[in-house]
Amino acid sequence: MDRLANTVRPYAWGSTTALPELLGTAPTGEPQAEMWMGAHPGAPSRIDRGAGPVSLAEVIDADPEAELGPDAVRAFGPRLPFLFKVLAAGSPLSLQVHPDLTQARDGFADEERRGVPIDAAHRNYKDANHKPELIAALTPFDGLCGFRHPAQTADLMEDLGIDELTPYVDILRASPEEAALREVLTAVLSADHHDIAGTVERAAVAAEQLAAKGGPHADAYAAYAVLAHHFPGDPGVLAAMLLNHVQLQPGEALFLGAGIPHAYISGLGVELMANSDNVLRCGLTPKHVDVPELLRVVRFEAGDAGVLRPEEVAGEEVYETPIDEFRLSRFVLAAAGRPRALVSRTPQILLCTAGTVRLRTAEEDPEGTGQTELTLAPGEAAFVRAGEQLTLAGEGTLYRATVIA
Repeated sequence: MDRLANTVRPYAWGSTTALPELLGTAPTGEPQAEMWMGAHPGAPSRIDRGAGPVSLAEVIDADPEAELGPDAVRAFGPRLPFLFKVLAAGSPLSLQVHPDLTQARDGFADEERRGVPIDAAHRNYKDANHKPELIAALTPFDGLCGFRHPAQTADLMEDLGIDELTPYVDILRASPEEAALREVLTAVLSADHHDIAGTVERAAVAAEQLAAKGGPHADAYAAYAVLAHHFPGDPGVLAAMLLNHVQLQPGEALFLGAGIPHAYISGLGVELMANSDNVLRCGLTPKHVDVPELLRVVRFEAGDAGVLRPEEVAGEEVYETPIDEFRLSRFVLAAAGRPRALVSRTPQILLCTAGTVRLRTAEEDPEGTGQTELTLAPGEAAFVRAGEQLTLAGEGTLYRATVIA
């Protein structure tokens, strides 16, 4: 196994304090948004097997089957199929959706055929892969996920008392569910930005006032007021009102499948996703919004946000999801507990988020290609090759990212 040296990405929406607090480092005053763990080409982790630091991506490329195992290579090719992150949102991220695998492949091939530069601001598909995601909260975590039932959104919008919202309210009450959601989202995102900005601002003021009064929608109204504060006049604020507002408690999670509109507002969490950069934005961003392509990808299905809680399986708490590129679980270890055995035919990344966790391999490593013992403090992580047998001990919390193959 190998201790990982990881890159922290300084995106503008990042918290200035949450990641430093986890890592036990001094804040720099600059945003620290995401710590990446894995072999993504944008910021691969680094390991040192005695010859100096080297990219984990290079190590995997040199011998995929030894690092990933034949099962994972056969299922997903000679690359680590997931990216593991710690995400620290100090302000809202863009409202977005991700394509399914067929849409990603078709969209990428089309833009390649048309010669759209890979780094063009208006390019939608950076690669040919889908990007399902799972976010598990480490602190209270605020977000938006999936469409609320149209009748409930109609009530919420009507209570704002903004005349310009009345046509949306009428559509949400009168039309079938899918048609209502599609028509209102299309109208909001296709409206003249100058014309709709005033509506957004009036709705934001009303939302802030209603939040202060309390009531069943107070938290949702407060969230919309926050969005409008960070993105004044952005039509994405009205689009966000169509979505479920979610407040995760530590340990709770959301799975974001293809076509599900979502946004993270604030909080610290661990995020696990398929290796892809494909994002279609709906708003809350100065970046390109391709409305026709977005509407082709969005799934106009209403329901609750589907908050996940881990289910215990033989001492391991597993977050069940319907995809194979990744699997997230956690171990909550007690000081007096027995060491836990851990083995997988596929690669793993282990992340400590609280306390201290000790990892020990079942066998010595005569070739010197890894470490046989590691102690992980909060924010520290290790890469474990396929087939490696470990024991876990200590007092703390360990999140485990691996592959189903």
